[in-house]
Amino acid sequence: MASITTKAIVLSSLKFSDTSLIVKCYTEQEGVKSYIIKGILKAKKGGIKVAYFQPLTQLTLVANHNSKGTLNTLKEVQILNPYKTIYRDIVKQSVVLFISEVLTNSIQEEEKNIHFYNYLETALVWLDVHDKIANFHLLFLLNSTKYLGFYPDITENEIFGFDLLNGSFSASTANKNVISGNEFYQFKKLLGINFDDIEKVSFSKNERQLVLQLIIRYFELHLDGFRKPKSLQILEAVFN
Repeated sequence: MASITTKAIVLSSLKFSDTSLIVKCYTEQEGVKSYIIKGILKAKKGGIKVAYFQPLTQLTLVANHNSKGTLNTLKEVQILNPYKTIYRDIVKQSVVLFISEVLTNSIQEEEKNIHFYNYLETALVWLDVHDKIANFHLLFLLNSTKYLGFYPDITENEIFGFDLLNGSFSASTANKNVISGNEFYQFKKLLGINFDDIEKVSFSKNERQLVLQLIIRYFELHLDGFRKPKSLQILEAVFN
């Protein structure tokens, strides 16, 4: 068993027995890791607090990682990049809940990916300090596919159609995975932009829901076992 110090982002936490939690984190140094934190739900001062494990909280961990694939343990936890608005704003809370669920479904590998970790860290800080965030989750998911291995190939962008299965522009009308017309037009608005451009992109409520459904479908086609997030309805209600 090796002791390691690493940055980490909380993906999910699950109550285990009456007093303990099992927490899944995406760590900077070793990818996805799960920890058992015994006795954390008992009222006591000091030590590791339950509040540290809200969805997508950024932490610094000192942990014991074992090589047997069983649950790991934590020795020390500190909040890193504390959020000022995310847990006080119902809209941002809903976005974070949704994103954490998608990431839990999407990230499987137990290996480090520094570039993906840095992207998540930067994107979450951006969400915390900006107000116009109605389209944030759309761009967050789409740009995440760069690190998950299936970002759209945007080289032939003069073609008026997009093949969700192949991840490239296509004019084929016979293929059920090719989107065209309004679906294609709305989806294309997000391609090739970063978060600072997001305020320039406008969607109506229906367009936003349409694009979100397309991105979820894109994830389903490219990730084995990807499940439609349960928090999807909450998110749609928040951006009503």
